[in-house]
Amino acid sequence: MATNQPVGPPEAAAAAALEIGVESGRGPRGRHRLDKGKGRGATLILAYKTLGVVFGGLVTSPLYVYPSMPLKSPTEEDYLGIYSIMFWTLTLIGVVKYAGVALKADDQGEGGTFALYSLLCRKVNVGILHPKHVELNSGVSQHGLPEGTEKQSRLGKFFEQSIVARRVLLFIAMLGMCMLIGDGILTPAISVLSAMDGVRAPFPSVSKSLVEALSAIVLIVLFLLQKFGTSKVSFLFSPIMGAWTLTTPLVGIYSIIKHYPSIFKALSPHYIVHFFQRNGKEGWLLLGGTVLCITGSEALFADLGHFNRASIQIAFLCSIYPSLVLTYAGQTAYLIRHPNDHDDGFYKFIPGSIYWPMFVVATLSAIVASQSLISATFSVIKQSVVLDYFPRVKVVHTSPNKEGEVYSPEINYILMILCVAVILIFGDGKDIGNAFGVVVSLVMLITTILLTLVMIMIWRTPMVLVVLYFCVFFVMEGVYVSAVFTKIPEGGWIPFAISIILAFIMFGWFYGRQRKMEYELTRKINFNRLEILLSEPGIQRVPGLCFFYTNIQDGLTPILGHYIKNMRSLHKVTVFTTLRYLLVPKVAPHERIVVNKLGLKGVYGCVIQYGYADSLNHEGDDLVTQVTNALIAHLQTCSSFSLPGSPVEVHQEVADIEEAKLAGVVHIRGKTRFYITNNCGWFDKILLGFYEVLHSNCRSALPALGVPLPQRIEVGMLYEA
Repeated sequence: MATNQPVGPPEAAAAAALEIGVESGRGPRGRHRLDKGKGRGATLILAYKTLGVVFGGLVTSPLYVYPSMPLKSPTEEDYLGIYSIMFWTLTLIGVVKYAGVALKADDQGEGGTFALYSLLCRKVNVGILHPKHVELNSGVSQHGLPEGTEKQSRLGKFFEQSIVARRVLLFIAMLGMCMLIGDGILTPAISVLSAMDGVRAPFPSVSKSLVEALSAIVLIVLFLLQKFGTSKVSFLFSPIMGAWTLTTPLVGIYSIIKHYPSIFKALSPHYIVHFFQRNGKEGWLLLGGTVLCITGSEALFADLGHFNRASIQIAFLCSIYPSLVLTYAGQTAYLIRHPNDHDDGFYKFIPGSIYWPMFVVATLSAIVASQSLISATFSVIKQSVVLDYFPRVKVVHTSPNKEGEVYSPEINYILMILCVAVILIFGDGKDIGNAFGVVVSLVMLITTILLTLVMIMIWRTPMVLVVLYFCVFFVMEGVYVSAVFTKIPEGGWIPFAISIILAFIMFGWFYGRQRKMEYELTRKINFNRLEILLSEPGIQRVPGLCFFYTNIQDGLTPILGHYIKNMRSLHKVTVFTTLRYLLVPKVAPHERIVVNKLGLKGVYGCVIQYGYADSLNHEGDDLVTQVTNALIAHLQTCSSFSLPGSPVEVHQEVADIEEAKLAGVVHIRGKTRFYITNNCGWFDKILLGFYEVLHSNCRSALPALGVPLPQRIEVGMLYEA
């Protein structure tokens, strides 16, 4: 247990807030990634588990790729060109970009576009906050930073100096998060609808409306089961996904042998050139359906936090990638001989003798695919909430061992309503496919942009390789984006509508929180001012232990002055507590709770630090015990090092803390609102008014710490906008 006694005024001590780290009472829970790499056997087991979580969307994409293409009298050469496009898309984007490059760009084990943005914020100061604030919030430990990052690249200096560039980068990251949430709505809809559509092949009398209704029922049941968690279900579903991954390429091989044994000649890229020469604009428009072959590839990167790089690479390269190559080859071989069956979907090329087993496996696999994106949406929402980019919603941890496995009731039911609405309103698989293509292509393009920035500013990759990477993938994915944008009137507007709404919510919340923080920083109370307030006649120090919550560390919230002036008192032992969310996935247990003495009798500072993949797993009494134990340990450690304060004084302070704890505990937080005057501009009136609506309907931060209701006090105060 180490100490770091601050030098200088109490304000400096509060800003540093690193006097002593106290291990969280429950030990190093949640750092399950530390156990991932123990032996090849453990890695292979993890690779098996990824089948039920990571690759559901990717491996079930053959259900809807060909039906989503508006093919008109396709020829053999057309199908060979389409298969060549799909093969090279899977190879370049799936193998090279995601499995080869993106998985190396993890943020301490976490993946996804959000993790890329936080990685850039932590190491290159490109966040929206001032660089000083970024430094304070970038993490508690700088271990593991690559050599050479101390000297910034020219691009890094440009982002640090340009607030416009940082805002554009924030917008790109927000768009990526919004699109991933849109993916969580569209994946369940298109996967389940495409799988259930298999009922119509043996029973043509079954109407599309009935299929849509059955799909909606399946989705409702799936969403109602979310509260039980996904870990055990995903592990049980891994055999189903394994069966799907194994059987579909076997059916593909059978179809190749029976219908078109020379299908693999299409691996030559010259078939792509001939395809576009023959079809021109029509061929370009078909890319809106072809891009769906790489659906779910983002989950390969986004779910990195639940597994590890080796397990995902093994599963993808040894099973998923070969399975998709053979399955699409078999589908294409069948369609070359039956060119007009592409609208009838995946099931047409399934032999009749195994039709029903394949239908059952396909339906269950579609449910697993839906589950993976729903879980990813919960994770993204949680990460956004803890970094104050999204209004606070209830987040439940459904696993005692995996803190990354979360569930949000409000988000769950919103997703359920939107998924069912998409199916019932836009039941045509092509419309949903068009919407899906927009999401897939934009998320891939955003990942490419962020990865390029990581290569330049963090990895310091040779510029030749950066240019090669950027040109290949930006051009390739840019062409896909240009093609899917033509589908906006035909269902492609759905994800844009969802993303615009989500982005407005996120920006409105973020803007309001920033304005509130600016108000508090400009009107903060320093410790000299606090001493003057407490010395005024009539101010009493009442018995008890008070946790006074504040958002700023280098001073105290203006609500404190408002409270003291009106209540004319302050508790004998007051702990100014800050919940500090860091731009790291996990905070080490011994760095979780940080305490210090603020220079006034009975007044202390406490910082509770969490990463975006951590769990606020404290209970109210547990939190009080941990903080008081930390304070006592801090005082005793300072005494043992002969720091200011005699042993008698230290003993008295410890006794005062224990006495205050027995006298009663209270948690005080501010309930602030903006007072919007007529002098405000229309922009502030709209956004701050919208923020107040969100703030009035979101959850408090205190219930997340398990604070009992009788111990909570909210102090109201108006902030003039």
